[in-house]
Amino acid sequence: MKLKSYTAIALLTLLLTNCSQPANAPTPETQTPPATQTQTTPAVSSKSGKIELKLEGGKAAFSLKPESDGAKLVDENDRELARLTVDSREKVKIKDSGDRAIGYVVTEADSWKIKDASQNQELYVLQRQTDGDYKLKSGGNQEIYRIKKRDYGFEIETPTKQSLYKIKSKDGQISLRNPSDKTVLYVKSGLTPIAIACFGFDVLTREQKAALAYAVNDSGVQ
Repeated sequence: MKLKSYTAIALLTLLLTNCSQPANAPTPETQTPPATQTQTTPAVSSKSGKIELKLEGGKAAFSLKPESDGAKLVDENDRELARLTVDSREKVKIKDSGDRAIGYVVTEADSWKIKDASQNQELYVLQRQTDGDYKLKSGGNQEIYRIKKRDYGFEIETPTKQSLYKIKSKDGQISLRNPSDKTVLYVKSGLTPIAIACFGFDVLTREQKAALAYAVNDSGVQ
């Protein structure tokens, strides 16, 4: 009789415990564990740190120094050569060391347009092609350079297929090389290969090259 009493008490306790819990209360086995937070590494861009472009042998050529509203182009002695300011539409304004506007780079879908200081004249257009190549044309739609996608990076050619420069990614750096395969300019980080290609567009001024490279790089294209 004593065993039956203990059994009845245990059953009553279990019944009262189950009744006191909400019908949909999760058990330890069914509770959803907190979501695991994943961290992503931000892409390197021309806004994340000073970008040093160097000549063969490691001598500094010039640098892009990030600013709150864009970047400065400075020489090897840190002297300001030009200032690039970016508005909310990613339009890059090019100003000389005297703070005077000397041009603009306007980013559009798969193209970048270099305009004069008045923004009335379209000087050059870099156009991305559907196959991954690029073309640089004049404002009058005349083809100036073809930028061909290669296994090693890019090759800049004339419309008649004369090789002018190659952009190669090797040994932790991206280099602009002449037809003799000698390094003209290189960078270790901060710019994509197609952004480095902009420094091989010899029809552009130094300031236009830097502004175009900045705009192309921040567009995230490869």
